[in-house]
Amino acid sequence: MKVAIILAILVSTECSLVKFGPLCSGNPTNQARGCDVKWGCGNYGAKRGHGTHKGLDIKCSDEATVYAPFDVELKGQAAPYRSPTDLQKLINDGVNVSGEGLCFKLFYVKPDKYSGSLKKDERIGKLLPMQRTYPKITSHIHVQMCDRSDPTKYF
Repeated sequence: MKVAIILAILVSTECSLVKFGPLCSGNPTNQARGCDVKWGCGNYGAKRGHGTHKGLDIKCSDEATVYAPFDVELKGQAAPYRSPTDLQKLINDGVNVSGEGLCFKLFYVKPDKYSGSLKKDERIGKLLPMQRTYPKITSHIHVQMCDRSDPTKYF
């Protein structure tokens, strides 16, 4: 009986997971970035020169509008690079976000503001020019959970 109750709780929890709404114009299904010959893959855990990829990359064209995936609070700036090169400085921006019980960061985004509330589908900002920094990469939003866990289950 105890096993059945625990299993029911686990199934109920999995079924009620938050799902991200569309993050950017032109990608209503949040299609993830695959692998680029030169730049690697966009899945969580992909190998990198410095370790493993701690986020999930969602395809988004340079300059595309970025939207709130559900009702959110913007919690300040988030920068992907600590010591950016000159080219990385072009895309070294993002925002800390919380909502639906989740805490996450969106990188390579120039937000319209870094604090305040947004409703689902309201504009957060625009995707920065990734092609200028990483030519021929599939431009994308990098979604990283604050605890660096795998965000894939939310997509």
